[in-house]
Parts: sequence; C-alpha cells; structure tokens
Amino acid sequence: MTGTHHRGTCMNVQLLGCIELRTDRGVRVSASPAVGALLAALAWSPNTFVADQDIIDRLWEDRSPAHPRNALYTLATRLRKALLSVGAESAACDVVRRRGGYVLAIDEEAVDRCRFRTRVQQARGASCRGEHEQALSLFEEALSLWHGDPLSDIRTGWADGVRVTLRHEWRTAVLNGAEVGLRLDRHDEYVPQLHRLATLHPLDERVAGLLMLALYRSGRQDEALRCFHRIRSGLVDGLGDEPGRELRSLHERILLRDEDIRTGGPVLHALAS
Repeated sequence: MTGTHHRGTCMNVQLLGCIELRTDRGVRVSASPAVGALLAALAWSPNTFVADQDIIDRLWEDRSPAHPRNALYTLATRLRKALLSVGAESAACDVVRRRGGYVLAIDEEAVDRCRFRTRVQQARGASCRGEHEQALSLFEEALSLWHGDPLSDIRTGWADGVRVTLRHEWRTAVLNGAEVGLRLDRHDEYVPQLHRLATLHPLDERVAGLLMLALYRSGRQDEALRCFHRIRSGLVDGLGDEPGRELRSLHERILLRDEDIRTGGPVLHALAS
C-alpha cells in the first residue's frame, strides 16, 4: 500500500493482501506474524469491542497455546508498541483493554478494508446521480487498495470466511466499475478484465453479459455470441438449466445487431446484481 495521508490519519493498516502496518510515508513497521494477526483480528472491526475468546478463535482456532489469554495479553502489548512507533500525531490509535476483550481505537480511514467499502459506497452514490466519471474514479480508487488475497497471512476458519466475503465484494466492485466504464464507452478497456473474470467464474451470468456487451460494442459480434454459447453449455451441463431471461434477451439483441445496445442504456440495468 502506498503511504498516503487519510484525513489526518498517520498510518495505514493493510488487510487486503499481506497484513501490514505502515506509516504515512509508506514505511513498513516491523511486527511478528502473530502481532500482525492480532492487528487483523481487531482491525476487521475497528472501534468495536472484541471478546478475548473471539480473538483467540480468530488467531489460533483449535491450535491455541497452553495459556491463550496470557499469550493474547503479550501480543496486545507488542501491538500497542508497534502502533506507538508509527508516531500518531493527529490521530489517536491504541489497543484498549476492556473487561473480557480489546478494542482497536483507530481512525477507520486508516484501515484499507474500511476505505475500500467507503469508496465503493461513494461510487455507487455517484453512479446513481449520473456522475459516471466520478463513480469510475472512486471504483478505481477502491480497487487500487487491493494487494493480493485478503489476510493472506492467517489460515483459520475465521480468516477463510473473511476472504470469501471480501472476494465477493471485490468482484462486485469490479463489475460495477466495468458497467460504469461501458456507460462511458470504454468497452475496449474492459474486455481483458472481463475475460479474466469469465475464466474464473464461468457460470456468472452478469460477468458473461458484460463481456458480451463489451465485445459487441468493440465490433466483435462473433466472440460475443461464442461467449453466450459457452456459458449456456456450462449452465445446461452443470446445472441442467438455461441462462436467465436477461442474458437470453441480450443474446437475441446481439444476433439481430440491435443498435440500441451499442451505447449505455437499460440493458446494463438488467444485468446489474
């Protein structure tokens, strides 16, 4: 993550990739993997009380040390020192002990996962207002915060669940951004990205629909039609079901070379999740 200042926050907590704590200048703060795991367990819900047992489950699951609460206390002390080493001049940040658990007191803008969700919400608002250039910029800013698989340093059931949630949010943001991009007639730019998503999610009708639309608008009608036949075969063979009405309708309109879908319009709303 780049070291940028966020509304007075003088640190960056990275969860969207390897867990890291960085200063506003981008300097990585040294911390053990265990301390980083505690940072992630608390930063997932900043300024919110997290019970000792929940933290223990997030960190160690069924592989906890002999005296997990003592170990947790030690890690909390080390994390507090790491946070202090950042030199928070204008934003209070601390690991606060409360009866039965801990709170990470921090400006939420310092946590990349929180910034990601905020920018996505702002982008959706801008899109609803018809401010498509602003919406696309916000989607791109949100997606730029990703530096790999979320919480990639932790292998517990909790972290696995977090990754599933965040991967879904990432894909939705990518598709929403692509939809805005198509509204701005940037279809050529989004074909490669949508191709990659279609490979990763071959039965996702929204991905297929946006890819078909981008290909058709790029003058690649035959490829758009092949894209439909691929997902149709996958759905019929894998699920015993045909594509949904919206995707079938888009296929028919591409077959007919419908000029009305060459620019942004209702078809994109039909494909939105």
